[in-house]
Amino acid sequence: MNQSPIDLTGLIEAELAPVQFDYKPGGSEVLNNGHTVQVTYAPGSKITLDGREFELKQFHFHAPSENHIEGRSYPMEGHLVHADKDGNLAVVAVMFEEGAANAALTTSWAEMPEKAGQKRRIAEPVSAEGLLPANRDYYRFNGSLTTPPCSEGVRWLVMKDPVTASKEQIERFAHVMHHPNNRPVQPINARAVLQ
Repeated sequence: MNQSPIDLTGLIEAELAPVQFDYKPGGSEVLNNGHTVQVTYAPGSKITLDGREFELKQFHFHAPSENHIEGRSYPMEGHLVHADKDGNLAVVAVMFEEGAANAALTTSWAEMPEKAGQKRRIAEPVSAEGLLPANRDYYRFNGSLTTPPCSEGVRWLVMKDPVTASKEQIERFAHVMHHPNNRPVQPINARAVLQ
């Protein structure tokens, strides 16, 4: 009943507390797992949400976007996956639209593995901060992982403002994946989508 992704519609005004981001350069390895291209993150970067700390574990991408915002799909979406000490997950989602090249992607993907199962070291640790928009306003809903086992109980924070990636960056990711790697939108059911 609480599956992700969704089309974020029927938005409800709420007093959402700002998410506190505390990211350090820590992206150390890039992995093509066959489902996505994922950057593994070294310990020490976190967000604070609901009075708890969630450590950034990895970030990865989907093209086209998995979530839609009021019916709109984007060419690409980034997911920054965090876990607290009890294993509860929080995902910060960022939409990418075509525009200027994204420096964090340039660094992360300099060694992008072409084949599933390959991984490469990243020469300079990359900071996930470079994937975030300047405005940190967000939508919030309860959802799930979008890849098997699709476990529920995941806090989803979707940034309201998109960031840019170049046409070449988006096309290169799509080429490495060989096929769209987005899960179709799922029913919202009785969930509230807060903004």
